[in-house]
Amino acid sequence: MQFSSLALLAAGALGVTATGNRGTHGHPGNSWVQDFDNLVTFGDSYTDENRLLYWLSHNGTYPPPGLLLPPSNATAGGGVTWARFVSDNTGAELFNYAVSGAFGPFPDVVYETESFIADVKYINKTTHTNTLYKNRRADNTVYSMWIGTNDLGVAAFLTDSNLHDTTITDYVDCIFDRYDQIYKEGGRYFVLMNTVPLELTPLYGMPDAGGLTTSHYWPDKWSNITETSEKIREYTHLVNNLFSYRTPYELHIAQRYPGASFAIFDVHSLISDIYHNPAPYLVSPANVTGQYYKCDAATGTVCTAQSDVGADHFLWYDELHPSQQTDKSIAKEFAKVVAGSSEYATYW
Repeated sequence: MQFSSLALLAAGALGVTATGNRGTHGHPGNSWVQDFDNLVTFGDSYTDENRLLYWLSHNGTYPPPGLLLPPSNATAGGGVTWARFVSDNTGAELFNYAVSGAFGPFPDVVYETESFIADVKYINKTTHTNTLYKNRRADNTVYSMWIGTNDLGVAAFLTDSNLHDTTITDYVDCIFDRYDQIYKEGGRYFVLMNTVPLELTPLYGMPDAGGLTTSHYWPDKWSNITETSEKIREYTHLVNNLFSYRTPYELHIAQRYPGASFAIFDVHSLISDIYHNPAPYLVSPANVTGQYYKCDAATGTVCTAQSDVGADHFLWYDELHPSQQTDKSIAKEFAKVVAGSSEYATYW
């Protein structure tokens, strides 16, 4: 979808005048979702807790419709995911469709939304009811989308490895196309989680801030680490600004989702705050530039802890993924997003 800069300016202005309290960190001043009973998540390894494991252990077959996968802490972040923490902390039931990888040979976000739709339409042959979604309504279910780490990084846009002449705007289009499907199935409360500051991860970081020269995620990494870090920083800022303008455009100008509400969760700022002021978030002594867990770059099979202190001291579990301790902070703030009180959210 193409739109002019004038439309973007109108969209940005409309957010302020329509709500009276919408800015970079505005909030509606009252509860956003009155009854938060269900959380439906879509994403990549930052969110997945069990779908890739199921896919790999079942010869590349997907979970059948109607199957709610059990919780797992065998995750890319080395523990419980932020989504599971949200469920545990709020009592909302979690339906997690995120898949680690989410590109290449792995199932992607298109598969994720199609799986959600299959589950919504699933009818148990014995009970003749949907035994998975027992209490899903428009007003008590929140749908989150958090992708971009794989799309923007190595083996994708960063290394000019994007397929089919796709551009970054195609990636943004894909997100809203998925929201179209969810909206059609009754979704009305959406949380769009923006991209983290990937230039702060050990995988993409600057040399003087713990940036790695090589990694099992990127064995033949470019020698110019500064170029890598600056390029990924530019991409994340570009995408997050597209989210900020595109969301109000689709809601208020294109009228794409009548009756729906969106919150943009600024995870980018949250992670930046943890990085620059870790004391309120991480166990002391905090480590924001290193990684707790590291695998050898050659094979990726020999993996060891890099510190005698626990992972709860680290912002990053490995060179790309937030630690469980960081996920706790993301989960705490996500609950505030749903409650309508987060200073890291913009509501539309």
